[in-house]
Amino acid sequence: MANINRVVLVGNLTRDPELKSLPSGSSVCDLRIAVNHRRKNQQTGEWIEEPNYFTVSVFGAQGENCARFLAKGRAVAIDGRLRWRQWDAPDGTKREAVDVVADTVQFIGPREEGAGGGGGGGGGYSRPAPAPAPAPVGPAEPAPWGGGGDVDDDIPF
Repeated sequence: MANINRVVLVGNLTRDPELKSLPSGSSVCDLRIAVNHRRKNQQTGEWIEEPNYFTVSVFGAQGENCARFLAKGRAVAIDGRLRWRQWDAPDGTKREAVDVVADTVQFIGPREEGAGGGGGGGGGYSRPAPAPAPAPVGPAEPAPWGGGGDVDDDIPF
């Protein structure tokens, strides 16, 4: 049986990227992104947006580009894997965290003026095309199995 460790996230940066140098001389950029989860409140029937926060590490030249061109609020698409870490805190307690190690980072949407890179030039950077807008959620016609109402209420995952 094959093991699969894959994660795809699309969200917005909650802070500016942090670029660090490793002892080996390579660089790593830490990103913090928020990804909203939309669910329906069973009591009120209203839709609620709940944010989930993720720490993402981007290594090498791709990380340097993230630090140069990204800023707080920018939308990104991350494709990568999960990494579990454990360490001893200064107070002696064991700590652990699950982070995302990015294989690819796609910059989504327009870059704000003055965000990263020192202005409008961009130094030869060509921005990828924005991702298409997602289709509206919800059935457009009655369900083929005859169930009425909101289909989202019946999905177990």
